[in-house]
Amino acid sequence: MVETSGRISEETAVKAQARVLTRTNPRFIATLFAVMAAIVLAATQLATAQTRPTSFADLAEKVSPSVVNITTATVVSQDTGPSPMVPEGSPFEDFFRDFLERDGEGQPPRTRRSSALGSGFVISEDGYIVTNNHVIEGADEIVIEFFGDRGELDATVVGTDPNTDIALLKVETDEPLPFVPFGDSDAIRVGDWVMAMGNPLGQGFSISAGIISARGRELQGTYDDFLQTDAAINRGNSGGPLFNLDGQVVGVNTAILSPNGGSIGIGFAMASNVVTKVVDQLQEFGETRRGWLGVRIQDVSPDVAEAMELDSTAGALVTDVPDGPAKDGGMEAGDLILSFAGQDVADTRELVRIVGNSGVGETVRVVVLRDGQTQTLKVVLGRREEALAADESAGGDEDTPAPDVEQSTILGLTLSEMTDELREELGLDAGAEGLVVVAVEGDSQAAEKGIVEGDVITEAGQQRLSSISDLEERIEAARDGGRQSLLLLVRRGGDPRFVALPVDE
Repeated sequence: MVETSGRISEETAVKAQARVLTRTNPRFIATLFAVMAAIVLAATQLATAQTRPTSFADLAEKVSPSVVNITTATVVSQDTGPSPMVPEGSPFEDFFRDFLERDGEGQPPRTRRSSALGSGFVISEDGYIVTNNHVIEGADEIVIEFFGDRGELDATVVGTDPNTDIALLKVETDEPLPFVPFGDSDAIRVGDWVMAMGNPLGQGFSISAGIISARGRELQGTYDDFLQTDAAINRGNSGGPLFNLDGQVVGVNTAILSPNGGSIGIGFAMASNVVTKVVDQLQEFGETRRGWLGVRIQDVSPDVAEAMELDSTAGALVTDVPDGPAKDGGMEAGDLILSFAGQDVADTRELVRIVGNSGVGETVRVVVLRDGQTQTLKVVLGRREEALAADESAGGDEDTPAPDVEQSTILGLTLSEMTDELREELGLDAGAEGLVVVAVEGDSQAAEKGIVEGDVITEAGQQRLSSISDLEERIEAARDGGRQSLLLLVRRGGDPRFVALPVDE
């Protein structure tokens, strides 16, 4: 009992001394914190070293069996060369006629087979293969070459989507094929390592590595969502996969930016989260089936936002609502779409993408701003492909002669009230209303905003126009309200857009 009490007393004394030391010795505290910081730094560096690859060999070995080379063949006409010009009545006329007939002149043009090379990757053990649409477009024959000694197989086209440049192929095989899964392209960050694999310049299976340089790149398509990478991508890499370090496909190598046709470190791969939606539809239907809202829209520019008294330029401004889902749901021209199916809408591009990714026949909630108040509409989506096939836009005549009616010059525009003659000249419906632009002053804001002769102004301040006096009243109301500009709805050849013009001109 005495010994135990002694040990307890010693431990208590040591602890007390340590407490005194920490209170009275700042150098001890500083040293303690320095040691702790060094430990944390070492742990961080160790974790970083573990995520930085020292070699891509294991990854390449893992995914190579699923990457394929694609060779296509197309039958094209071949010119037989120029025929000699022989004057009629020449003594050589009969000679050249006999010669050309013997050489095949007058026969159907000769044909030859043109070959092209590209890349792809297997996404299922039963033989579905993803590549670029431009790799196989117009091909009469598609041959898939597998990595190693697996040989070659003929492929058929399941479906294509030119909008995203994606194609789905199928090969028939008795044994399961090695395949690779898709990854989440939204999770990859700028600076993350990636590896590209394919058939560059026809040299066979080859890999290149780099990082993600940028995200969300748009080249020219409505549904573009490209990952930019400095991993070398050359001709023949098209359709090949872009892998993350887990061996998942985060992009389909599609295009490069280059002044000489070779890689300069600016390559683009269509993001996997776009590709998977397309592939699922092609696999199920053989075609894409995108949602369709049925509106014409434009972005909100700063001057339009000022004219509409908005706090920001977010949203998609509806310029026209033809017959279709949006009209059935109660949407109107001038509505500002703020939210679609629970997702905030930043601009027109984002709205088109969200709608396109929605299901045909799906009922969605659309939040719009109308007359300064938000409203929620329910819209049953149609199918975009069917709407585009049925859409025939009529073009207007740019050289519209000025009719013999009273005209007025306002805001740099010479305007005429609508007449039957103008409706006929412009190809408008019998009930079309508005003010026709007869002339535009070259140094005016209206000219800078792209208004031209033949345009029809149907609304001002989001109210319909039927006379010049209506427009003058809207201008005065805008000035009295302290606004610097007035919002006009301008139609050209049936296509509407909003334009904000200064009211002090």
